[in-house]
Amino acid sequence: MTEPTIPPITEDDIANYLANTPDFFERHAGLLAAVQLTSPHGQRAVSLQERQVEMLREKIRGLELKAAEMIRHGGENTVIADRLQRWTLQLLNTREAADLPELAAREIVAQFGVPQVAIRIWGVAAAFADLACARGASEDAQAFASSLVRPYCGANPGLEAATWLAEPGAAASLALIPLRTGGGPQAFGLLVLASPDAHRFAPDMGTDFLERIGELTAAALSRLLPA
Repeated sequence: MTEPTIPPITEDDIANYLANTPDFFERHAGLLAAVQLTSPHGQRAVSLQERQVEMLREKIRGLELKAAEMIRHGGENTVIADRLQRWTLQLLNTREAADLPELAAREIVAQFGVPQVAIRIWGVAAAFADLACARGASEDAQAFASSLVRPYCGANPGLEAATWLAEPGAAASLALIPLRTGGGPQAFGLLVLASPDAHRFAPDMGTDFLERIGELTAAALSRLLPA
């Protein structure tokens, strides 16, 4: 009768055995000292204990780098939050509604380092019809603004909104933010941010912060709409 073939022992078998037999190294304590491994910092052989120490040091260095990165991002977020608060306070403290469009645009440039900003609104009250921001938006531009579910970020393909900027030719990338009130689909304006850096406003960038800027701008400029 043919004896059954015993499959060879694999590395996984050894690993599973050691993992499920925690007292193995207690019974064979000398084996730990005898095991020699190759150091990742050269070809010299080191003991298992030394290799474990090196692994712990590498893990600690990785954690330190992550902690430093978190601290850096935390500091950057604090700076952005402070700038957003200063910008918002200026909007809230502006008594004359007619001054709001120019102030909002100017302070976005100052607080957030955006090279060019333009604002257009429509359907304003008669008292504000002569404001520069209330003129120049075609019906197509108005329809485009209302079609935006979230801010458009990307290259400038010759959109009408780019012509509202002081230097349209210097706008390599754009962020177009619709202005709405009451959560309805119809936009009453468009906030245009532009940069000569083609990567400043990229299609794959997050838009949460831009949306907050749009909501605050819309809330402020709603004072220009009919009651």
